[in-house]
Amino acid sequence: MPARNAFYAQSGGVTAVINASACGVIETARKRKDKIGKVYAGRNGIIGALAEELIDTSRETAKAIAALRFTPAGAFGSCRYKLKPPEESRREYERLIEVFRAHDIGYFFYNGGGDSADTCYKVSQLSQTMGYPVQAIHVPKTVDNDLPITDCCPGFGSVAKYVAVSTREASFDVASMAKTSTKVFIVEVMGRHAGWIAAAGGMASSEETAIPIVILFPEVVFEEQKFLAAVEAKVKKHGYCTVVVSEGTKGADGKFLADQGLKDAFGHAQLGGVAPVVAGIVKRGLDLKYHWAVADYLQRAARHIASGTDVEQAYATGKAAVELALKGHNSVMPTIERVSDAPYRWKIGVAPLSKVANVEKMMPRGFITADGFGITEKCRAYLAPLIKGEDYPPYKDGLPQYVRLKNAAVPKKLPAFEL
Repeated sequence: MPARNAFYAQSGGVTAVINASACGVIETARKRKDKIGKVYAGRNGIIGALAEELIDTSRETAKAIAALRFTPAGAFGSCRYKLKPPEESRREYERLIEVFRAHDIGYFFYNGGGDSADTCYKVSQLSQTMGYPVQAIHVPKTVDNDLPITDCCPGFGSVAKYVAVSTREASFDVASMAKTSTKVFIVEVMGRHAGWIAAAGGMASSEETAIPIVILFPEVVFEEQKFLAAVEAKVKKHGYCTVVVSEGTKGADGKFLADQGLKDAFGHAQLGGVAPVVAGIVKRGLDLKYHWAVADYLQRAARHIASGTDVEQAYATGKAAVELALKGHNSVMPTIERVSDAPYRWKIGVAPLSKVANVEKMMPRGFITADGFGITEKCRAYLAPLIKGEDYPPYKDGLPQYVRLKNAAVPKKLPAFEL
């Protein structure tokens, strides 16, 4: 059977290590010229397939592709664009198959989170009924760490490391100024429904380096008076307190504290801005001097302090995606299976997309302390190996050297498509 081309696309919010997965996909595919011809990447994610804006990765040198492992963000461009169900917008799926057919694409590698897993699953199903079978493999990625079945998600370990380090460093700063200045520092981190990233802030405190930290999780209903009492107690005992708040923190009414009534491209509530809300609560309730910060894009772009474990796993899942496709698998996702905590050992597994799509993995209640404001030892044992290891990019003149690809366009063969 002649070699067929592959299509790779990045979806949703990018991470410090999503390009490491791209590197794993492309380098592995290049070693199997007998089965895979060229790897085309979608310019700006799945939109690249719909608009027939494909990038020919074969035009890139081996050195440039290898440099993706050290480069943050999405080298080919990502997007927040969710395909509607086939019954609502069959024309989009027909367009995908039309583009795949025109460019002899037999493999579809979609690198993203839960919505991407859903898209990948639908494409694999519909391609069969449309008479053009495509092997669709989902490459896991999400800083939120909320994909099911897999022990962790590539992208999370590096965000967790950044948040843990930043929380520790900022807390040292606050402690040194607390006598006459700031008493409460509030840092807002990502996490719409799952508090995994917020939990990482708890890693800043250890037996050797104790720090008074209050964590606000999406899984725990925010109670203002209980929160103020916890902050006040820590300030009285230690002179200061650091608050790590997830953007998805909700009140008793079920509404996000940061919900301004806006929606993102996926129809989710547009969050961001919970730190100043919490700061206002501290000011009104305790009249303490505060500062707040929003980690925002910094937490997911910080390749300079990426977790060594995370980089390794991101590359491994990209590599495994190609290997699974070559073994005949379809509609699956490579997973990370934890073999042991100490020493930390893991291996690649596989999960059917039917059990991954539209399923979110929340923080287990056993990972959160009884008072709802901290992490347990069980949680520490889970998080510790995921933030371990350094994998620094090459530096020049004091700055990290990141690659910019040529991203040469593949000639179009079809009429334009209205998105």
